[in-house]
Order: sequence, then structure tokens, then C-alpha cells
Amino acid sequence: MSKVTQVGQKMASGSIWMLLFIATERSLGLISTIILARLLLPEDFGLMAMATSLVFILELFANLNMDTVLIREARAERRHYDTAWTFNVLMATTIGLLLAGLARPTAAFYDEPALEQVMYVLALAAFVQGFQNIGVVAFRKEMEFRKEFRFLTGKKLAGFLTTIPLAFLWGNYWALVAGIVALRIAGVLLSYYAHPYRPRLCLAARHELFHFSKWLVINNVSNFGRDRSSDFVIGRLVGSQALGLYNIAYEIATLPMTELVAPVNRAVFPAYAKLLNDPAELRRRYLQVVSMVALVALPAALGISLTAKLFVPIMLGPNWLDAIPLIQVLAIGGGIGALQSSSWAVFLALGHMRTVAYLGIFSLVVMVPWLLVLTAWLGVIGAAWAFLSMIVALMFVTYTLLLRALGLSSLALLKTFWRPLVGIVVMAVAVQRLSADWTVAAELADQALRLTGAVGLGATTYAGVVLLLWLLAGRPEGAERIVLDHLWPMIRAGLGLKAQRSVS
Repeated sequence: MSKVTQVGQKMASGSIWMLLFIATERSLGLISTIILARLLLPEDFGLMAMATSLVFILELFANLNMDTVLIREARAERRHYDTAWTFNVLMATTIGLLLAGLARPTAAFYDEPALEQVMYVLALAAFVQGFQNIGVVAFRKEMEFRKEFRFLTGKKLAGFLTTIPLAFLWGNYWALVAGIVALRIAGVLLSYYAHPYRPRLCLAARHELFHFSKWLVINNVSNFGRDRSSDFVIGRLVGSQALGLYNIAYEIATLPMTELVAPVNRAVFPAYAKLLNDPAELRRRYLQVVSMVALVALPAALGISLTAKLFVPIMLGPNWLDAIPLIQVLAIGGGIGALQSSSWAVFLALGHMRTVAYLGIFSLVVMVPWLLVLTAWLGVIGAAWAFLSMIVALMFVTYTLLLRALGLSSLALLKTFWRPLVGIVVMAVAVQRLSADWTVAAELADQALRLTGAVGLGATTYAGVVLLLWLLAGRPEGAERIVLDHLWPMIRAGLGLKAQRSVS
């Protein structure tokens, strides 16, 4: 079996394992939320939100993305791994000291005396996490995603199995704190159990690593400013209720990007890094990935937009009906964002860290003025249009740079997802015709029936159109071939048929 074939197989396998991890993580999170909501008070969650928001900001600014640099560096040696680990220890120590130093002022700012002790404990947890074995990065670098799945799931389970029993026992916010501490301690212990590498203090490769990581830090900060600017602008101009509506709408609308595409991108980045010396194969693999993303993410995003007026009353209740128009706009942006997100892994693999940073800055510079103007003019729906405008502008700039970096034509890129584009147009027409006279005032059972019908019609229409276009095009290489080559054997097995050749 050739190296290229092995990389392709590992890339597909890795995507499945990462999707499985996301599904496991979300399932545990949902179960945990349901249980904890019945055992703890809203004040407990609010206290933790105050503390963890500061932790998140500090960790964001201190995150040097050493794992990304190591994966990209084909000739990484012990000095690279040891230097990366040393940087992580230094950053974690800095974060721990800052959190401890800010504990009392933060408690005074929020007028929550209990917050001080919580932050001391979280400072210790942040410090401990810095000692995680850098060797586990090799799981992604060598595309051993089954091992990474076990490691990540083990960490998540440690937090879950600590938080829930202590919530029953203590019945207060300390159960949440203990869960975070357990997760981070488990991460350190499991990392040394899962991988034999034993790091040492070293800064020999500091110049090489920091040359790349500094650009990723700039990108992190830019993305944070872009994504969180809505909190300040909407909160200041429209109010807390509108901000709550926007945040929930954004979370739902971007599900295709966060739940479907993000784990795939995590899996394909190491594969891209291994194909740097084979530009033709790198181009082919990228087009293969973007075709898969388009096949799945585009109908999912449009489906969320089309059915928002049906599932919001069912899932969120009557208090959230004003989120419907927000979801309808934001979901379109989420679909476009999912489509272009695969490009980041290519830029990182090619070593174009500066490009990634500049794109992050560009998105921030575009987002903030549009957000200020449109929110002041249209209210919270203006913020949704600002996000969509930013995503569209970012898409054009990103693809211009990407096509140049890969030596691809725009026509070659369009060929990979023109069938899904036609499919979602036909799907939109079909669902709109079906739901033209539907309102949100119907009974809940009626809404659920309509939602089921809309989803069924949309999925059937989309799949039928895409499959027909693929067959008419001569069954070319792409996402449809990959899906059918994997699904057809499963269908045969389910029907008890003997193995036959692939449909392709």
C-alpha cells in the first residue's frame, strides 16, 4: 500500500474518530447539564461563569499553539518537543499566578466573596494542566486517532464522573469546580500513561517554534475579538435580552461548523502536513475534503435556516420566538463559514501562519464597523447581518489566497461542490412551498408533525437531486463516491446480501 493511500485512509478514519469524540462529548455534556440543572441553583452556574470567563481569556492569550507547530514540523526532534512542553509549563505558571493575583479584585468587582476561593482553586488547576505530556501530540501527528479518542474521552469522563456525584453530595458550585480540577489532573495523568515520552525542561528550539506560534496567537486574539465583540455591542446598544437571543441563535446556527466540520479539520491537518512534498496529492485531498464538507454542511445549515420557525417553539419554547429571524440569517453565515474553514488546515500545513493571522485581523476589522453600524440601525437583527457580511467578505479573500497557494483554479474548486449547491436550491424551493402558510402559532404537536415533514422532504429532495446530478456527470471522484462506497457495503450487510463490487 502506497504512502499516499495510507494517508488517505488515516484521514478518513481520523474524521470518524473525531466525530465520534464530539458526539461523546456533547452527549456527556447534555446529560450533565440536565442533571446539574436539577441539583444546583442558577447562582451556582453564574458564579462559575464569572470565574471561567477570566480563565478562558487568559488561556486564549497564552495559548502558543505548540501542538499545531509540532504537527506541521516534519523533522521535529526531542528539542522541539521539550521546548514546546517547557513553554506550556511557563505559560501555565503565568496563568496560575495571574488568576491567584486577580482572585480578590475579581470577587470585589462582582461583589461575590465566594468567587475568591473558587479562583484560587482554578488557578491551581490551570497550573497543573501545563505539565500535560507533550508526547500526546504525536497521536495527531502520526494520525493515531483511536488513541487520541481514548485520551480525550478519558479526560472528559473524569470530569463527568467527578461533577455528578459531588453535585448530589454537596449540592453547590464546588461540584462544578471539582469537575474542572478533576478533568485537568486526569489530562496530565492520562497523558503520561497513554504515551511513553518523558519531556524535560529545554528552550533550545525556542526561536524556531515561536516564529510560527506568534502568528497563531495573533489569529487567536483576532478571532476572540471578532466573535466576542457582539457581546459588548449588542449588550450596550440593545440590551441583555437581545444579547441572550443572539448568543443562543448563534450557537444553534453554527452547529454545522462546530459539530460536523471542526472535528474533520482536526483530523485532516496532519494528513495535509504529510503531503507537503506532493502538491498534486495535497490539492486532490483538499478538494476531496471540501466536497465532503459541502455535501454535509451546506444542507444542514440551510435546513436550520428553513425550519427555524418550526423547531424554535418546540426546542426553546415561546420565550425564544424572537430568535427565529436571527437563526435564519446566522445559519447561512454558518454554512459559508463551514465551507471555507477547511482552508485553515491547508494554510497551516503549508506553513503560511502569517496568512492565517492576517485573515483573522481582516475578519475583525470588517466585523466591528459593520456590527456597530447595523446594530445601531436595525437592532439585534443588524448584528446577524453584520456576521453574514463578514463571512462573505472573508470567503472571497480566503479563497483568493488559497487558490493561489495550491495552484488551483476557481473552476476546479467550483466543480467540487456545484452539485450540493444545486441540491440546496431545489431543497429550499421544496421546503418553502411546503411551509409557505405555516405559522408559529400552531399547537406543539402540529409543529412537531410539520417539522418532521419538512425535514423529511428536504433531506429526500436534496439527496435525490445530488445523486441524480452525480450519475448524470458520470459518477466522478468526489464526496458522493466516498459516501456511497462506505454506505453501500453497510446496506448490503443489513440486507444480508453477498459482497459485490462497489457502486463506483
